[in-house]
Amino acid sequence: MQDGKELTVVHVLDSLAPGGLENGVVNVARRLQGHGFNIHAACLRFRGDFADRMPQQDQIVVLGKKAGFSLVAAFRLWRYLKSSRADVVHTHNLGTLIYAVLATCGGVLWPIVHGEHGQIQKFDLTPKRMRQRRLFFRCCKSIHVVSSSLRDNLVALGLIDPLRITVTPNGVDCDRYAPAESKARAREKIGFAAECQVVGVVGRLVALKRHIMLMEAFAELAPSMPELRLLIVGDGGDDKDQILAAMRGNAFADRIVWAGHQSDLKPWYQAMDVLAAPSEIEGLSNAVLEAMACGVPVLAHSACGNAEVIEDGESGFLRRLDSADELAHEIAGALRDPTRVERVGKAARETVRQRFSMEAMLDSYRKLYHSGVNHTHA
Repeated sequence: MQDGKELTVVHVLDSLAPGGLENGVVNVARRLQGHGFNIHAACLRFRGDFADRMPQQDQIVVLGKKAGFSLVAAFRLWRYLKSSRADVVHTHNLGTLIYAVLATCGGVLWPIVHGEHGQIQKFDLTPKRMRQRRLFFRCCKSIHVVSSSLRDNLVALGLIDPLRITVTPNGVDCDRYAPAESKARAREKIGFAAECQVVGVVGRLVALKRHIMLMEAFAELAPSMPELRLLIVGDGGDDKDQILAAMRGNAFADRIVWAGHQSDLKPWYQAMDVLAAPSEIEGLSNAVLEAMACGVPVLAHSACGNAEVIEDGESGFLRRLDSADELAHEIAGALRDPTRVERVGKAARETVRQRFSMEAMLDSYRKLYHSGVNHTHA
């Protein structure tokens, strides 16, 4: 690449199906495209609904990977990197890094910028997976994570030198995500009664998000809180069938609303009194930041990266949430004082506006891409 020319960045993803990681890729791509960068996406398995939000529809390729390992997918990725004249390859989590290392001959043909977006899950703590990460991390020009706690997790596991990791927190568009003028009207807009109290959760239907535990907590509270409603927004995920079955079997299923995937999340956040984020492991949740930008307090599990965003009792509620009983107790406590909920919501928005702006996130990625570039091409 010559000085002054656009950098061509190829994101390598499993797919562009709706999710926090994918939403972040889309947000960065839409804002960097044409401003010194040319953004492509290579999806290993399938395209996904978020592909429609990418800025250049003709710069998305599906590699057609089937179940299990595929050398064909690695070859197709190499061919696309060559034809797109890539300057930087941006991978996301271990699965995509494996294919990028193969396609780039260990990062020699094209530099790899790698992102880890969540804490290492239990099934990834096998000796084989740990060896893979240590080996493949060495092939990367730079590695970034979305929170300091995630960096500390990787370092504590002995996977990488802390000096090689950059923390690039997620950002949120505070113009797009803003508080409702009237909470009552916001509830009515999505079909709730104005006087309801709404606890929401946003994310893929996967076990680590703890939807089932949240529904159990809701069932504990429902008899004594007749105006309480549970709003579940999100779709997809390996545990969708199990989670929806638990919802249908809940004693108070008539007060639980599953909204599925929503392309515009703002009205759904605006209708909530509190967003529940009881995830077992999390990097730095986009849903948490978006809800906070909408002036919605977040009740979050303290074991995750949320501790870097939320000041307990001031800009949200940070608690140990290891059981349905604990979660029910904390939801009731958070909703007990509407005046406090409103005050905490305002502080939450101010926190996001000052510390987690979209421009700060974009600047981090600009620096990552420029620092990762070398002048060796296939």
